[in-house]
Amino acid sequence: MTQSLIFDMDGTLFQTDKILEISLEEAFDHLRSRGEWERETPIDAYREIMGVPLPKVWETLLPRHSLALREEVDAYFLDRLIDNINLGKGALYPGVEEVFGYLQDSGRPIYIASNGLIAYLDAIVRYYGLDRWVTEVFSIQQIESLNKSDLVRTIVDKYGITDGAVAGDRLSDIRAAKDNGLLAIGCRFDFAQADEMAQADRVIDDWSQLPAVLGETREAADI
Repeated sequence: MTQSLIFDMDGTLFQTDKILEISLEEAFDHLRSRGEWERETPIDAYREIMGVPLPKVWETLLPRHSLALREEVDAYFLDRLIDNINLGKGALYPGVEEVFGYLQDSGRPIYIASNGLIAYLDAIVRYYGLDRWVTEVFSIQQIESLNKSDLVRTIVDKYGITDGAVAGDRLSDIRAAKDNGLLAIGCRFDFAQADEMAQADRVIDDWSQLPAVLGETREAADI
């Protein structure tokens, strides 16, 4: 039986924090130029909800602003994120490429299930050449419910996955794994929270630990 691996993107494979603050600052500078914002950029508030779909982000950060303005800022923020990715300001977490190579060599299919939008995910995949290893990338934008469990179920159903794991840094990833009968691997990285990681089946602090979670030695995997 082939084991499949489904990965979250932000805060799991991609060090979103490297472009998050500058892109959010640019988005709120845009609001300031419109006279729609006077305070500091709410970067800490965004970090607390990191991983939720972008419409939920703007509902939280701009609760008193109109839907039309939220949608405008959403589009502007997305453009800034993509520009900063293409400028090389982001980064994958150390070990991601080695882990993907190892999984590919061991015959394990790789998928990405992310709350990020399609254009944003495409930019990361293109810039870092992740399509060398990844079978398919799935965005929350592709399903109406905006629910990570439903997104993972889409992958499970499409590829007939019966043995696999979901690796991610937030509770939505852990729940998506368990709701679909898969192993939940918590990634204790930048945005992870202790109470959420406590609900995972396994937890890793860096990607070199993945082979042990999968029941293999690091030496055997040569990561």
